[in-house]
Amino acid sequence: MGTELGFGSIEGEVTASLDVEGELPAWLSGSLIRNGPGSFQVGDGEVAHWFDGLAMLRKFTFGDGVSYQNRFLRTDTYRAAERGEFDGGFATGGDAGLLGQLRAMVLEDTYDNTNVIAERVGERYLAMTETPRWTEFDPETLDTLGSFEYAGEAPSGQLACAHVHHDPWTGRVINIETEFGRTSRYHVYEMGSPAEREHVATVPVEEPAYMHSFAATRRYVVLTEFPFVIDPLDFLRPGGDSTFIDNFRWEPERGTRLVVIDRRSGGVVAEPRVEPFFGFHGVNAYEDGDEIVLDVETVPDTESIGALYLDRLRDGAFDVFGGRFDRFCVEPRARGTPDVEHTRVYDGGTGLPTVSPAVRMREHRYAYAQGADQPVTDWPDAVVKVDCETGDVREFERDGCYLSEPVFVPRPDGDHEDDGVVLSVGLDTTAERSVLYVLDGETLAERARAPLPHALPFDFHGRFFPELTG
Repeated sequence: MGTELGFGSIEGEVTASLDVEGELPAWLSGSLIRNGPGSFQVGDGEVAHWFDGLAMLRKFTFGDGVSYQNRFLRTDTYRAAERGEFDGGFATGGDAGLLGQLRAMVLEDTYDNTNVIAERVGERYLAMTETPRWTEFDPETLDTLGSFEYAGEAPSGQLACAHVHHDPWTGRVINIETEFGRTSRYHVYEMGSPAEREHVATVPVEEPAYMHSFAATRRYVVLTEFPFVIDPLDFLRPGGDSTFIDNFRWEPERGTRLVVIDRRSGGVVAEPRVEPFFGFHGVNAYEDGDEIVLDVETVPDTESIGALYLDRLRDGAFDVFGGRFDRFCVEPRARGTPDVEHTRVYDGGTGLPTVSPAVRMREHRYAYAQGADQPVTDWPDAVVKVDCETGDVREFERDGCYLSEPVFVPRPDGDHEDDGVVLSVGLDTTAERSVLYVLDGETLAERARAPLPHALPFDFHGRFFPELTG
């Protein structure tokens, strides 16, 4: 195993210039900012689940070498944890029990442990999680600037998808929020800045599903509504002592509903059901003529959530079915309920898939992901590149090293989709430190590496910001 370091807490915040081994591409300029747990400590205790670790940003700036810094987000959740208090999170209960925790998390003072990803919306840099409360940070220093929660006229909800989509044609950002009530609703909106929101569509739903992400194309938004649902009255009713995610029920007999929404009209133009599956992340989606091509990383059920409790991870009891790349093709304007063509692109196991930002919401050929054996019995120790046309796979791995989500950075003026580099942060369990790897986007050969001054806990997602060069 050797993964214990990846599920431990870190205390130090450092700023350092890293020693680079190998040669960085001369064109590589900008900053990779990753987000994820930095500490699991709450006073003398801990949170229970990996997803509930306290948010910490990690920044790698490329220019004359590589500079590095890490900073905790000084959120309300972080300051409460310093006092030994934790009202509850995704899969960790709090002193108030389930609904006391949920009312604080969703209905009153919205939960702000924004540990999933860092994004730019308009001119502001924001850390995000699965609630509508975002944390603004300084992109140069990583200092916390405060929290932001939309308070305008457009309809909003109490939960949000952690992953937004940047429309490359309009520059606007798309997201989904879930509003709970006797009749619950999914709200789709677009924005040019955090405070300026345009309502696109509202879809009523009796029992909302848990959705960490969604898909978008130039014309459509597609919700992958898994059969992992909650009765909103249970959500709103006081009492109970379970956690947020415990209140969702896995009901595979429902199947998975693909809710296709026209971004222009706001109408639902198709809602076919396919076989039941679960997943956290899409790979990408695009339009091919009249057809939507939707690539999703799927798992058979929700067992992966339970596998990510810290006690199970530290005991080496991680044994679940890993991600697979599935392709769903649907013609939204076909008469009646459209048929969905389903093919398996790659049988896994994968985690945290990405494509080049140059092809998001457009046709892609290559996808990058963490790689592991299938079923997954240890933390991912490889980066894989999947050719979604041929099924061919390339792989990068190093002995004793666990690897994070790969982030593709395209070469400016590159002449093919995989012309660029892949950035991944590995945990070297032998040296007991983390290492930034720079891989060739075409071959996955190592081009450079930069060891860090400490071992980082395993994180979630990163974004590369070419404008952040200082």
